[in-house]
Formats: sequence, C-alpha cells, structure tokens
Amino acid sequence: MPNACTIGAAALAVTLAGVTSSAGLGARAHSLPQSASAPAAPQAKAPPPAPRTAPPRESQDPQFRIRVRTELVIVPVTVRDGAGRLISDVRVDEFRIFEDAVEQKIDTFAADPFPLSAVVLLDNDLPTRASESVQKTLPNLASGFAEADEVALIRFDEAPKTILDFTHDNDKLMASLKRTDVDAKFPGQGSAAMTRGPRVNGQSSEPRVNVTTSTRGQSVKHLDDAVYAAAQLLSTRGRDRRKIIYLISDGINAPNNTNSREDAMKLLLSYDISVYAVGVGTTPGGRTFDALNKYARKTGGDVFYSNTRGELESLYARVTEQARYQYTLAYAPQGTDRRRDYHDIEVRVRRPGLAVVTREGYYTTPTAP
Repeated sequence: MPNACTIGAAALAVTLAGVTSSAGLGARAHSLPQSASAPAAPQAKAPPPAPRTAPPRESQDPQFRIRVRTELVIVPVTVRDGAGRLISDVRVDEFRIFEDAVEQKIDTFAADPFPLSAVVLLDNDLPTRASESVQKTLPNLASGFAEADEVALIRFDEAPKTILDFTHDNDKLMASLKRTDVDAKFPGQGSAAMTRGPRVNGQSSEPRVNVTTSTRGQSVKHLDDAVYAAAQLLSTRGRDRRKIIYLISDGINAPNNTNSREDAMKLLLSYDISVYAVGVGTTPGGRTFDALNKYARKTGGDVFYSNTRGELESLYARVTEQARYQYTLAYAPQGTDRRRDYHDIEVRVRRPGLAVVTREGYYTTPTAP
C-alpha cells in the first residue's frame, strides 16, 4: 500500500508541476519558446554602427517570460453504491463537476491512493462507557496508517493540546496512543480527580495522557477550537497529500469557543482539509452529533458511529481507507465570478445508483493559519 500511495501522489505532483498552492488555487508560469537560430549568412563588410538606443527589455533578457495566472481547483471525491460500498472503477468521462452552477472541464483526474497527512483529534471529556471503549481500542488506530502517511495527535477538552507532532514512525504513534488511557489502578473511575494519576506539588508525576470522563452538568469542552487547531497544523502540509482530521468525539461543544464554527470551517475549506469523525457515547440521531455531521458534510469527509469496542476496532481502518482511496478531480475555473471569495462545488456521476461525497466549496482567499 505505501508504494501505491507514493505513486498516486507523484502522479498528481507531476501534473501540478509549477503550481503554487494557495487556498486550493495555484499560479503557473509559462515560458515562450526561443526562436530557432537562422543559418549563418556569408560574411560581409560590417555596416556603420547604428545610433545608440535602448533596446526593448525582451532583447536584453533572453530569459524573458510572460506569466499567465492559471487557477487550479483540486477536488477529492468519494463514490459509493446504495449499500455504502466504495466504488473504484468510475471513469473520468462519468464525472461532471460544477462551480457556482457552471459546468467545468476536468483537466486532471487521478484514481490512485494518496498518502495521508492526518491529525487524530481525541475528545478528552467522554462519558464513562465511551471513554473505556476508546481507550481499549486506540492502539488499533495506528494500524490504519501506512508508511508514507504522517500523523499528529491532539487531545482536547477546554483547550487543545498537541501530544505528538507529525511523524511517519508508526511505532512512535503506537506508543503515544498506548499512553492515552485511564489509569485503572484508581477506584471510583469516572471522576476527573480519580483518573488523572498521582500529583506532586500540584503537578502530574507521570507522562500518561488521560482520557477523562465527564461528571459535569454542563460541558466546557471546546470542539470548534480543537478543529481550528488541527486545521492550523494541516495548513502547512503539501497539496500532494490528502489532509484529514480524524475526530473521535461525542460531539458536545461548549458555546464559548474562541474560534467559531464558521472560523474553523473557512480554515478547513481554504486548505483542502476533510473531517472524518467517529461519533461515540450517544445515538446517531442525537443532537450532539450535529457538529460532527456539519464538519464532515461540508468538507467532503464522513461520520461513523460506534458504541462498542468491536465496532470501533473495525471503524479505524475503514476511515483511513475511505480517505485514502478517493478520486481526485482538478479544473481551471471558467465562466464564474473570480471576484467572489467563496465558490460552490457540485460533483455528479453519470452512472445511476451511485452517491458522490465531496466538499461543498472553497475559498479563493485563504484564512491565515
């Protein structure tokens, strides 16, 4: 799988050679070919020197180039059948893509797997049962990533905290995930005071990262701030990688986030970042999953639900597989108002019975990370 990922990314990188990334858009420089040299003429007496005049810039600089700005919008697309299975044999001529309701010509198409740049965003304030299931299965999450992938780990409650910066080392990721558990030595598991381990002079005496369970009537968990922080990390990664936030949460969100959901969404759509969420701790129809659904739907990701250890273990690899095996469509926008800051995207497939998942749009002016 790692080799396939490398090939897929390299193919798109070659296609996008010369394109500078900026909010899903790029600029490409085109050089005018130099004229072929004429055959040497017979030698003749040199004419008198011409009056001294400044020659045009073009004749002074043999490397003179005319630069033409070309915007290239890259759109990852997932295609599934009616049973939810991924479909991998859709041809480029079966896709149609629209920007602001104007159909566009697909300039680049790839169906190869891509290496992932992923931030695992772990909710550190879960109900007791959900917390136990997540803790027991977290090491399995590492098995869904390939050698070419890079992964960072953030946990959050009132504020996000980076536990592990981007690494290609799966063993290092596994070790960090194994440390992320509740210390079972303490009785009365469920209160924050009983799950944070021993403390000396008010400071923790062990490096363990704890997933705590909520006993508060009102959550102070800041989900929007956490998504924003994860998007900041991913904004620095290249366009030759699939950028995803792997969010494991019950979806509960306090109202007093520093960054609004709109702030986080603009950052995600400015840097081609998709959110894949695993909802735990409540039923899929519960209102607490609204935030997870909105982040996933608007960015072209997906939401999965689980309340048991077995379901979680099977979901981990499924999430990374779906993110990796997406189609990649790219086009240069034509016939739309380029003065607009935001543009809608719609992708259709001509084959009946198939469903398409992609991001709903993009920003031409990126949000500063």
